[in-house]
Amino acid sequence: MGEILKKRLSQQKFSSIEQEAVLNILIASNYIHSKLDTLCNSFGITVSQFNVLRILKGTYPNGYPRSEIIRRMVEPSPDVTRLIDRLVNDCLVERFISTEDRRFSMARITKKGIGRLAKLNPEVDKFISDHSSVLSKKEKETLSTLCEKLYASEVDR
Repeated sequence: MGEILKKRLSQQKFSSIEQEAVLNILIASNYIHSKLDTLCNSFGITVSQFNVLRILKGTYPNGYPRSEIIRRMVEPSPDVTRLIDRLVNDCLVERFISTEDRRFSMARITKKGIGRLAKLNPEVDKFISDHSSVLSKKEKETLSTLCEKLYASEVDR
């Protein structure tokens, strides 16, 4: 096992199968993230900004406060305020005060943001399809189930 990983890291052996598995997850994640980042950058946004736009699209025409955006992010960022600021500056997101609780600053995707997603989503879907085509449907299901097992206890908190 791990021949590709050994070649990738120029390493002959690993201290345990657990170490090998985690390294494989990290390298696969970095590979996918890097490719997605390049794709998103070609549309003028980062992967994190794409994630925020998709989150806000899911609640459109309403919005979310920063804390809810952070909770829903794939890779939560401590700097979400600045991330949203950049989206606001690009007119992809707008801020408004919650009518239910005036203490909350809300973020809502704009029509321009929805348009950007409409162009980017098919490209992301194609990327995902192309890069997961090396796996059978059953392998994809197994991979998803195994990954969920790794972080399930975190979600239950």
